[in-house]
Amino acid sequence: MKKLVKNNVFWVGKVDWELQKFHGNEYSTHKGSTYNSYLIQEEKTVLIDTVWAPFAGEFVDNLDREIDLNKIDFIIANHGEVDHSGALPELMKQIPDKPIYCTASAVNSLKGQYHQDWNFQVVKTGDKIDIGNGKELVFVEMKMLHWPDSMATYLTKDNILFSNDAFGQHLATEQLFNDQVDQCDLFNEATKYYANILTPFSPILRKKLDEVIALNLPIEVIATSHGVIWRDNPMQIIEKYAQWSNNYQENQIVIIYDTMWNGTKLLAEKIAEGIRLADPDVVVKVHNLSKSDENDLITEVFKSKTVVIGSPTISNSILHSVAGFIHLMKELKFKEKKAAAFGCYGWSGESVKVINELMENAGFKVVSEGYRNQWNPDDAAQKSAVDFGKTIAE
Repeated sequence: MKKLVKNNVFWVGKVDWELQKFHGNEYSTHKGSTYNSYLIQEEKTVLIDTVWAPFAGEFVDNLDREIDLNKIDFIIANHGEVDHSGALPELMKQIPDKPIYCTASAVNSLKGQYHQDWNFQVVKTGDKIDIGNGKELVFVEMKMLHWPDSMATYLTKDNILFSNDAFGQHLATEQLFNDQVDQCDLFNEATKYYANILTPFSPILRKKLDEVIALNLPIEVIATSHGVIWRDNPMQIIEKYAQWSNNYQENQIVIIYDTMWNGTKLLAEKIAEGIRLADPDVVVKVHNLSKSDENDLITEVFKSKTVVIGSPTISNSILHSVAGFIHLMKELKFKEKKAAAFGCYGWSGESVKVINELMENAGFKVVSEGYRNQWNPDDAAQKSAVDFGKTIAE
């Protein structure tokens, strides 16, 4: 069933309450998600994006109940990724000759995924289409936010920015708008979304925000492709993105570790104690990597000014869980964050050195040689770990 967004603009997407993982198993979606597709019914009828492939049949059937599919004048594909384009093959079986407006890169990705030579119409930033009643669609390329093919579409007079993946959240809800949902859930998911997906593209994003602002387009609604639509002060999420893209950090230190026989766990807790003693104002969080969600931890790294990583030594190196997490942080290209390492060992004790090298290679500034302890920490070792925490705080 379509839902009214504004005037002659309707939501025709899908709420996925059961989604728990996204991008394969790379991203956790504890609160599900939505795949937002939009129908504009002016003198011309326009469909913006579709839904993920598992819901393609349902999507086309529902759309067919709302409107004669042959009355769709054209389709806009803001982004070729399958969660937005997955229903295109099913839809195009019904209306094979309808134009699909997208970027040149999107033609490549859509052809590469679906092996169909549909009626592609290439657009670039500043191109416009008249849809009647004095309204136009204006296209803005959003290259590498987060694919080379990404773009946004702006509807004049209604002042709606169809932003695709930018400004979204993985949040399943029957409510359409940002003022209708729990604000803590909304901003937690928006932060997690930025931290895990858009962080590597922050320099590009800063330039794109400036470019969008320079277009001087009044924005009253931001219609994203995941989660809720921003209608109540939509500029608030643009302001958040401006902050988040500027090497964001809060007054927070996060300690992330894995452990074999709890010696490294004890060190983590004592280091946290030392940080708190030296700086009562700093937020300290301690997470056992093997018992935590990696994407939630990435969000904590995103918010932190310092990341303290711990692993015992195993096979002259570190636990593979820690190595994998450091690799994930490297992929996200965090900037201007500090790091330190710690861990227990039995006889060879290389873990701290390995972590330091990996964190430096991941772009973090290593601020200490680290702290390592042989065997299980006794009272003296625990006190030393507290002192190490104090030096980290300082």
